[in-house]
Amino acid sequence: MIVGCGEALIDFVPREGNELAYVPCTGGSPYNLAIAVSRLGMKAGFFSKISSDFFGDLLFNRLLAEGVDTSLVRRSNRLSTLAFVGVERGKEPRYTFYTNGSADRSLLESDIPESLSDEVECLEFGSISLLLEPGAQTIKKLIRRETGRRAISYDPNIRSMMVGDVETFTREVEELASRATIVKVSSADLEWLYPRRDREDSARAWLAAGAGIVVLTRGKDGAVMLGPGFRVESGEYPVEVIDTVGAGDSFHGALLVRLSQLGRLTPHCAENLTRREALDALEFAIKASSLNCAQRGANPPTMDDMDQAE
Repeated sequence: MIVGCGEALIDFVPREGNELAYVPCTGGSPYNLAIAVSRLGMKAGFFSKISSDFFGDLLFNRLLAEGVDTSLVRRSNRLSTLAFVGVERGKEPRYTFYTNGSADRSLLESDIPESLSDEVECLEFGSISLLLEPGAQTIKKLIRRETGRRAISYDPNIRSMMVGDVETFTREVEELASRATIVKVSSADLEWLYPRRDREDSARAWLAAGAGIVVLTRGKDGAVMLGPGFRVESGEYPVEVIDTVGAGDSFHGALLVRLSQLGRLTPHCAENLTRREALDALEFAIKASSLNCAQRGANPPTMDDMDQAE
């Protein structure tokens, strides 16, 4: 099982043809990832706190409908986190978040299970949940406890408008990356963190600091995977892009699924992964991400979608 840890929120996405009308959609980076994993036929779970309000019911019921294990979900009478999304063709989505006192940020250390089932292969975390207390400390405590016991996958998924002190934030990102078996990071995130350094040099610095493998996504230019002693690269999977909302989460989920299928989703992934397997996983993830981009909103492909797109 792959478990996403972090925010569950409602994205208000502009209705096609009317930029002043918004449609509520379930979202959140680790939430989307859990759904992406389940759609690809692998058992997925989600660890978070979800509101008992109307929007929270939408979030919780969507997980159930998608076959995601909700045994680690806690319910709360606090309100749901809301996000408004600005989408322009050919550009990265822009977000405005409303998080004060919301349910998912109120995740407490007492909500952490005493132990996780042996079927949990991987914990995935990152994004805005690491900027919102007290939930941020809760997730970090779980990740630190489980480091070395199972694969840990990290996606900074930076929302710069929510970052306070950039230097402190950068040190935190580096510390978390150093603990991760797998780091998935966008070229835009690395450029924001280290504007005067080559992006692959930045990724290699994370490897040197302790990250197992670093996967750098580059939008229409595909992606690169860097590991101890290897570098593999794959170009884009061509589709007509509608928008890129959720593309990174679909990529990340598919990457973890394929590594699991290859028997490499372990704390020792970096030591055992071959170049052929690395390229296989990279191509699979790029394809899933591209198929997401061919749909409106965060809409990860199923395994049938992947097979039919051959």
